Amino acid sequence: MPSRQTGFTMIELIVVIVILGVLAATALPKFVDMKSDAQAASVAGVAGAAASAMNLNYAGCALTGNVVTANKCTMVNACANAASLLQGGLPTGYAFGGTDPGTTNGSTSTCTVTGGGQTASFTAIAAGN
Repeated sequence: MPSRQTGFTMIELIVVIVILGVLAATALPKFVDMKSDAQAASVAGVAGAAASAMNLNYAGCALTGNVVTANKCTMVNACANAASLLQGGLPTGYAFGGTDPGTTNGSTSTCTVTGGGQTASFTAIAAGN
């Protein structure tokens, strides 16, 4: 009885390699663009944290009558003051800019965070003045 060989033919192997090549070529551009998306999301996260910290600080200052008090109310009259409100400070590679809220408690302005070639904005609230 002749033995029957099993396995894949050369044509089947080439077809599989071509299909894998096509799938890789269509997926590659998506993975190349993920770096800028990640940087934009990171900057937006820092901006969100800064806005939240400013709001919490404003609430703490309202409770203390806008008297600067340790762990309750920090003076905020510039966008850069947000760095002192963030736990651990401003992460390396990021910077604050924009229009300062001034010295009138409760006044707001638009500040920006830049990092990794990306920019995001948040609302700053003056407090503790």
